[in-house]
Amino acid sequence: MSLKTLTATLAATLIAGTALAQNVPTVGGAPMFPERSIVENAVNSPIHTTLVAAVTEAGLVDTLAGDGPFTVFAPTDDAFADLPAGSVEALLERRNRDRLVEILTCHVVAAEAFSGDIVGMINASGGAHPIETVGGCTFTARMVNGRVMIEDEQGRMATVTQADVDQSNGVIHVIDTVLLPDAM
Repeated sequence: MSLKTLTATLAATLIAGTALAQNVPTVGGAPMFPERSIVENAVNSPIHTTLVAAVTEAGLVDTLAGDGPFTVFAPTDDAFADLPAGSVEALLERRNRDRLVEILTCHVVAAEAFSGDIVGMINASGGAHPIETVGGCTFTARMVNGRVMIEDEQGRMATVTQADVDQSNGVIHVIDTVLLPDAM
């Protein structure tokens, strides 16, 4: 084993060991340290590269690195890949920046809501709770087969696949579908 390989292996082991010792959740295999901001953790997630690129292009990095608190419903790369062909590329064009900002901020709530809070709101609202987003969207949270689901303004359903990833300025819930404000 080369020194470079040994060093890389030891570094990975130390990072993984530190994450486990602190009971730090992982997203896509990357540790999500609760003392870091949403942005600081998201850039390390190998399943959120499209989201990070979009947040950067939209000029939202400073906002999501701010004090918060925020709840972010974070679509994975696979969720972006499920959009119609060419949609992501078009959204990342400078001329479509306003639409990109609208879509991304519709994934953000200006409050910290862990899954227990969301389930409580769903139950208190009779099974469907409206979610007001920073982007001006109103989505609907529901429980379906024991899972938190978020319905967008087009009737598309996103499943929370990983909940309660605590951050210094809020919480991330990983979702499997990009939420959309209105007809794209």
